Amino acid sequence: MTITKAAFAALLAFSTMPTMASAQAWQAIGERKVNLSQRIDQGIRSGALNRAEARRLTARLDDLVRLERRYRMTRPGLTRAERLDLDRRYDDLSRRVRIQKQDRQIGR
Repeated sequence: MTITKAAFAALLAFSTMPTMASAQAWQAIGERKVNLSQRIDQGIRSGALNRAEARRLTARLDDLVRLERRYRMTRPGLTRAERLDLDRRYDDLSRRVRIQKQDRQIGR
């Protein structure tokens, strides 16, 4: 049984898709901090975030930075569980930034 070049190419493309998607979706914790900070700043400049929302989001980001610092004080680097915990928390904060930027509350 021979596989045509097109079928092989399609099979290869589908087999590598999850790997490529997950590689693009993952960001290092340092990059996530910078990205979230920039998104909050952009939200303030554009008016998508009011002052109270920006203060709350920035406070949560500061809390995550402190938590990461605490994790790193106990040993060099992060354990898998600590990384997963931080990733989950950054995902939650990222979702909150998106929701707050889209809720159209201005000047409250």
